[in-house]
Parts: sequence; structure tokens; C-alpha cells
Amino acid sequence: MSAFINLIRASDSVGARAFNHIQAEKLTPSQFGVLEALFHGGSMCQSELGLKLLRTGATMTSVIDHLEKNGLVERERSKEDRRFIRVKLTKKGQTLIERIFPQHAEVITEELRVLTPAEQEELRKLCKKLGKGNIL
Repeated sequence: MSAFINLIRASDSVGARAFNHIQAEKLTPSQFGVLEALFHGGSMCQSELGLKLLRTGATMTSVIDHLEKNGLVERERSKEDRRFIRVKLTKKGQTLIERIFPQHAEVITEELRVLTPAEQEELRKLCKKLGKGNIL
């Protein structure tokens, strides 16, 4: 239990500091996550975004609704299969994420500086192992 509690507290603490600057942009961490995923991965189906961000379909719908309302993303229904809805950045969304992502990367880099490069690599490996759980 101690390891789990320390993991959650560290994650919450680092996350709060890392996402503090995006609050000035009136974005939640989930909204920022969608913008960042689309920025680095291009347009995606809502379900792909949900899997990538570990969010439910209902949560993704709400997050994307908000981003769309603010003109940061747009939905496009597939012409081949109308069940699939792709989400893509608008010009406004592209401009925003291009402006705020470098600062976010700097904050993350600074947060992780308390660990040596070897410790950061070990943390990465441990988190990956833990994230996979019992999956072989």
C-alpha cells in the first residue's frame, strides 16, 4: 500500500504543477491531452483518442464537445462509414497547442530534474511495467 500511496501522491503533485500553466488557457488536463494527441498524432477517431488518453467514450464526447464549442477542434464524419467520427485540430487549436506545448515540455523537464537521467529511465521502465499489469 505504501508504494501505491507514494505513486499516487507523486503523480498528483507533479501533475498539479505540470498542468498549472494550462489553467490560464482555461483548459483541463483532458482537453490539453486531446489537443496534444491531435498535435502529435494528427486527426483521430474519438474512440482512438479515448484509448490513447484512457478516457471513456462519454468523457471523450464531453471533452471534445467543449473543445469544439471553443473552436479548437472539429469533427468530421467518415464518408465511407458514417459511424466513425474523426476529430482534428482547427487552425485556432493548432495555434494554441503550438504556443503552449513548449512551455508544458519545459515544466515536465524541470519537474523530472530531481531524478538523474538513469533514475528517469528506471522510472520510465517501472511505470511501463506497472501500466501493463499482468499482461504478458
